[in-house]
Amino acid sequence: MTYLAKLGELTLKGSNIQEFENLLKHNAAKCLEGTGSKILLRAGRLYIDCDESAAQKVEFMLAHLIGITGWAKCQTAEKDIEAIKKVVYELAEKRAKNGAKTFKIDSRRADKSFPLNSYEINCEAAGPVESLMKVDVHNPDCVIYIEVREKVYIYTDSETGCRGLPVGCSGKGLLLLSGGLDSPVAGYRMLRRGMKIECCYFHSYPYTSEEAKQKVVTLAQKLAYYGIQTYLNIIPFTEVQMCIKEKAPEAWSTLILRVCMMKIANLLAKRCNAKCIITGESVGQVASQTIENMTVTEHFSEYPMMRPCCGLDKEEIIRTAEEIDTYETSILPYEDCCVLFSPRHPVLRGRPQEAEEIYAGLEVDELIKKAYEEREIVKLTFDKEPELKT
Repeated sequence: MTYLAKLGELTLKGSNIQEFENLLKHNAAKCLEGTGSKILLRAGRLYIDCDESAAQKVEFMLAHLIGITGWAKCQTAEKDIEAIKKVVYELAEKRAKNGAKTFKIDSRRADKSFPLNSYEINCEAAGPVESLMKVDVHNPDCVIYIEVREKVYIYTDSETGCRGLPVGCSGKGLLLLSGGLDSPVAGYRMLRRGMKIECCYFHSYPYTSEEAKQKVVTLAQKLAYYGIQTYLNIIPFTEVQMCIKEKAPEAWSTLILRVCMMKIANLLAKRCNAKCIITGESVGQVASQTIENMTVTEHFSEYPMMRPCCGLDKEEIIRTAEEIDTYETSILPYEDCCVLFSPRHPVLRGRPQEAEEIYAGLEVDELIKKAYEEREIVKLTFDKEPELKT
C-alpha cells in the first residue's frame, strides 16, 4: 500500500532545500526502521510504500512527523484516463455506502505530458460517479483527490499533518519539563521549529511521589513521538529545596527555586550541547512569571531562554495539549516540586541583584553539583520502552 504526504514550510526554502528534504526523509526512515517500508521524496511529496502489516506504524508516524501539512492513504493507477476513472469509481462507491451523498473531484496535473488538463480530468472522472452521488463543489460530503505525477495517486480521506520544520534542522534545546500543561506544549512548539530537545525534570522525593515522576516520563515519551528521540534527566532536588526552605526568605522561595534550577540547567545544557533553555512560562500566569521575575530567572541562565508559550493564555495551551495528547496526563493529580512549599505571598517584582545576594547566602553550590551528578537519565525513542541509563 502507498501513503502520500504533502511537504509544508520547508518547500519555501531556497538553495539549501535539499538539506531539509533529506532530514525529513531521514526522520521518517528512523521511525520506520525494521518495517521494510520504502520512502521516496520527490517534488513536494513524500511517498511511503509498505506492507499491510506495517500500515498502523506508518500511519502513527505520519500523524507525528513534523514538516508535513497533510497525508493520505492512496490508491495508484496507470496514467490512463480509463484506469483513473475505475479507481475513482471504486473509492466513490465505498464512500456512498458509508452515507456520502455529494462529491467533488480535485485534480492536480504535475506531469504536464498527460493529455488532459486538470479540469478535463475532473469532468471525465466525475462522469461515472454521478450515478452514485450528486456533484457539490462548495460543501461536498466526499472529495476525491487525483494527483498525476510519475504515477497517478488517488485518495479521499486526507489527515492533517504537523506543520513546521523537520526536527534536527535548528540545533538542540534543553526543555525544563514539569508535570504540568505548559512545558510539554513549549517543547512541542520548539520541535515544530526544527529543534531537537533534551528534557530535565526536578524530582523532590518523598515530597513528590513516584507517580509524579512516572507522569513526567510519560509526557517525555509523548514528546519523543514527535522528536524521534529524547533523553529525560531526572534531578534529585530534595536537598536543594530543603536548603531553600531553611535559608531563603519565604517570599523569595519560589523564585530562588527557579534560580537553582537554572544553575543545574546550565550544567546540563553544556553537557548535551544544547544551544538554549526552553521553559513553559507564560507572562503573568503565576507569581514567578511576571516580567520582573522572569528577568531574574534569565539573569542566572548562561544560555538564551526560549519561552514559546509566553504569549498564550491557558485555553490556547490546553487546546495544544489536547492535540498532542498530553492533556490527560498533565492533569493527573500528582504535584511537581514547584508547587511544594509555595509561599503565601510570593515576591512579584524581584531584582537580579537581590536574588544574587540571597543565592550567595544559601551556600548551595555543592548541593547543586551533587544533584546534577546523581541524576537519572531515561532514553525515550519513537517506538521503544523507556530505557534507564546508569
